[in-house]
Amino acid sequence: MADETGNPQTCGGKKKAMLAYGVIQISATVVSALSLAAIALGLCAVKQESKAFNSCVSEVTATGLSTGEAVRYCNGGN
Repeated sequence: MADETGNPQTCGGKKKAMLAYGVIQISATVVSALSLAAIALGLCAVKQESKAFNSCVSEVTATGLSTGEAVRYCNGGN
């Protein structure tokens, strides 16, 4: 029966540890969310660049150059 009452001071340490754990988990979640947002924005930029490149290749091939020559031209080659 004496063990059931427990020492209230040891419980306080566990509460602080759990609070710290919760704060760390929330911080990790926020960092993950920000990272995913940055990745999404990066992919959006890559998609826009890809559309511009494909458009360039289409326009250059329409002038009579081969696809390989058009790709080189759109990549900045001669």
